[in-house]
Amino acid sequence: MKNKITLLLHVLVGIVFIFSAYSKLIAPGIVEIILVDHGLAASRESAGFIVRILISLELALGLLFFQPFSLKRIVIPFSSLFLIGFTAYLGYTGFILHDSQNCGCFGEMIKISPLESIIKNVLLMGLLAILFKRTEEKKNYFAVPLVTLASFIIVFTASPVKSYKDFKFAKYTNFVNAGRVDLSHGDKLIAVFNTECDHCQNLAKELSGLKKKAGWSSNLYALLFSEGTISADSFKAVTNFNYPYRMIKLNEFLDLIGQSPPRIYWLHKGSVKEFWDKDFTNHLNKNFMADQK
Repeated sequence: MKNKITLLLHVLVGIVFIFSAYSKLIAPGIVEIILVDHGLAASRESAGFIVRILISLELALGLLFFQPFSLKRIVIPFSSLFLIGFTAYLGYTGFILHDSQNCGCFGEMIKISPLESIIKNVLLMGLLAILFKRTEEKKNYFAVPLVTLASFIIVFTASPVKSYKDFKFAKYTNFVNAGRVDLSHGDKLIAVFNTECDHCQNLAKELSGLKKKAGWSSNLYALLFSEGTISADSFKAVTNFNYPYRMIKLNEFLDLIGQSPPRIYWLHKGSVKEFWDKDFTNHLNKNFMADQK
């Protein structure tokens, strides 16, 4: 029974590390944004390398709990140090920077706060302490480096570091009512409005009316430009528009619209797939609501 419990704990800890790696691997952008916001990386590109190194280490640790070698000498102690380092970082971001947004520990699959992640790490460290006492050491000089190397190859092959220099929406990473958003992940819709524009107000009203029944509504974000007369709050009150939004400057606004606003962009995996200056509802119905008819 004792051996079965120890084996079960090995599997449980391994699954947590592997799931944590996987959840970040499929959407590493949000963690890149967090590192840049916290000043730990100068750009999304440099953050990309850091994130993939961390994911590789997590994946290696998770896989190593499914084999019997070097657990007590290397795997369990390094896992504990890994969790201690992350817990210290989470304490800094949560209690000193007062950042209560998704910490990115499980990417965008499971959004948890720094405090919740600290609790998770403490519980894992408790399990590691139990495992350290129960585990019998078996020496093997090849298991750890081979699994670690394989993990780095898997991660950097499955998710190469991306360049965002040609992605005009890369700098828009924080939105009111949504917090951090990675516009380079999956499908996103970006509406560009001038709060003074009648056409923009009419489209905003139309989008607000569609929100309850439109499956794409959770992926729509707005970039608002105001000349000063109608603020974002006034625009929302007039149109009942309650999608996440961000204010932009005149030069940004002019760079994003055509001859006149509004415009909606369809972003797919970090590139502009299409953009529309008219017939907005028809385009949305055609591309995003077919499954709901």
